[in-house]
Amino acid sequence: QVQLVESGGGLVQAGASLRLSCAASGRAFHTSVMGWFRQAPGKEREFVATISWNGGVTYYADSVKGRFTISRDHAKNTVYLQMNTLRPEDTAVYFCAAEVDYSGANYLTDDAAKYDYWGQGTQVTVSS
Repeated sequence: QVQLVESGGGLVQAGASLRLSCAASGRAFHTSVMGWFRQAPGKEREFVATISWNGGVTYYADSVKGRFTISRDHAKNTVYLQMNTLRPEDTAVYFCAAEVDYSGANYLTDDAAKYDYWGQGTQVTVSS
């Protein structure tokens, strides 16, 4: 099992930066594919970014490519989402997720249904 706790959200102005953290517990973290998703009020949950188990491969939604960076630190059991040049449309609750049951060294997915464990989310609000 993997337990996930997000932190780092807040209220910022457009153009600012934030770094979200997702602290994981459970040995399965070290072999998990990790993802970040977000959900704005009245909208469906959408994919943001994902990273392979060893951090060697990443994939981003077009809407955040070039602005957001996902990374992981195995020593700290933590996944990060560095968010730069934030826009009002980035306002949402951000969730991290872990997929433990997969195959392939470079496996990634943007499908929320494939992820096995989820955190409670952290609110990010970007004012214009």
